[in-house]
Amino acid sequence: QVQLVESGGGLEQAGGSLRLSCAASGRAFGKWNMGWFRQTPGKEREFVAEINWSGGTTYYTDSVKGRFTISRDNAKNTVFLQMNSLKPEDTAVYTCAADDPKYGSSFPETQKSEYDYWGQGTQVTVSS
Repeated sequence: QVQLVESGGGLEQAGGSLRLSCAASGRAFGKWNMGWFRQTPGKEREFVAEINWSGGTTYYTDSVKGRFTISRDNAKNTVFLQMNSLKPEDTAVYTCAADDPKYGSSFPETQKSEYDYWGQGTQVTVSS
């Protein structure tokens, strides 16, 4: 059974930085494209960033370009989201997700319905 566990969330001031981690179980991590999504109460879960299976290609939603960086360490089954220059509007629950190629995958993939495994999420709160 695949498990994704996020960590690194917390409270930060505007302009500050946080680094999220997502640790995955299973031997197939190196085959998955990995994404980060976020959600605030009353809103749909939205795409934030994705990294392909090798780590060689990344894709970001416009609102985080130049501020957030997604990366991965396949040897440690972990994907990261470095968040700099944080803004209050970045406040959300951040969740990592895996797009398993055995069910079909494409890159970039911004639709949450196309991801196969999800973590529980970690809260990020940015104060003004």
